[in-house]
Amino acid sequence: MEEKKKALITGITGQDGSYLAELLLQKGYEVHGLVRRSSSFNRWRIDHLREHEDSEKIFLHYGDLSHGSSLARLIEKIAPDEIYNLAAQSHVKISFDIPEHTMDITSLGPLRLLEAIRDARLKTKFYQASSSEMFGKAQEFPQTEKTPFYPRSPYGVSKVAAYWITKNYRESYGIHISNGILFNHESPRRGENFVTRKITIGLAEILAGKRDKIYLGNLNAKRDWGYAPEYVEAMWRMLQRDKGDDYVVATGETHTIEDFVKTAFQLAGINDWEKYIGIDPKYYRPAEVDYLIGDYTKAKQELGWEPKTAFKDLIKIMLEADCKSLGVSTANLPMSLKINNMEAIQEA
Repeated sequence: MEEKKKALITGITGQDGSYLAELLLQKGYEVHGLVRRSSSFNRWRIDHLREHEDSEKIFLHYGDLSHGSSLARLIEKIAPDEIYNLAAQSHVKISFDIPEHTMDITSLGPLRLLEAIRDARLKTKFYQASSSEMFGKAQEFPQTEKTPFYPRSPYGVSKVAAYWITKNYRESYGIHISNGILFNHESPRRGENFVTRKITIGLAEILAGKRDKIYLGNLNAKRDWGYAPEYVEAMWRMLQRDKGDDYVVATGETHTIEDFVKTAFQLAGINDWEKYIGIDPKYYRPAEVDYLIGDYTKAKQELGWEPKTAFKDLIKIMLEADCKSLGVSTANLPMSLKINNMEAIQEA
């Protein structure tokens, strides 16, 4: 009988960590998660997993990417077959406010994990969550694995540092390491301070009569948005390869934040969306990233991965979930209809 694989996920309580934990449990893994000790629990994304029939296969451990010695003890104790490093200070705007903390966790955290693997002499495979924010002021379009980096925030800079240290450990010590350069990916589990959730929650609250406006920053920024559950499958596929490598994971489409807003409101049957949107300068970044779009050709060819959820359907999934959480009925809204193409949205 084949021995059950063990995986350690840092950032297991986040959007990606929770979806990845679900996927690995479905595949029969024993899943371990690193969680920070705080004054209040923030585990709502994984509560259902701990109450599920697979609950005996998931274990949570207190720890922090700033504490190398405790990470080393934990990794030696678990001896995981795979480590997925998803933990980070991951909010771009906030990284300008706390740059030192962002660099410590997001760039030195992976280094501490890799040192723990090396010291324990484990054959652990390692996944590093890289980001499209590394491209920043993009030097070519679309962005590929060979596009030069030009980060425009402390977060982007810290992700570039983590990318190069993991690549260095792969080449220097032969550790199976993959960098997943993931472009924006969203879901109903996205943090509420990210712009996509601000829009869908705000719209649900407008429909519920709880607010009049949503305040945003730069509506012209263009992003490549995909669906998070699909992106974590790409992570898993990377670590099933014979050797580590670097992969862009994206949709190959780009839309402005205004496109996201307009589509969300049209799905809700509101065409005069402008009167519900306010612009607040505090949401602008000191250095803006204007245009990101990824080329996932390598991931498709080598991993057999490609995106399945269209932009409009992603928004529909998020909006329906936020309406449901607020008790807003969607039965009489246009978004209750199955949307198959952009023409259908425009007619809504």
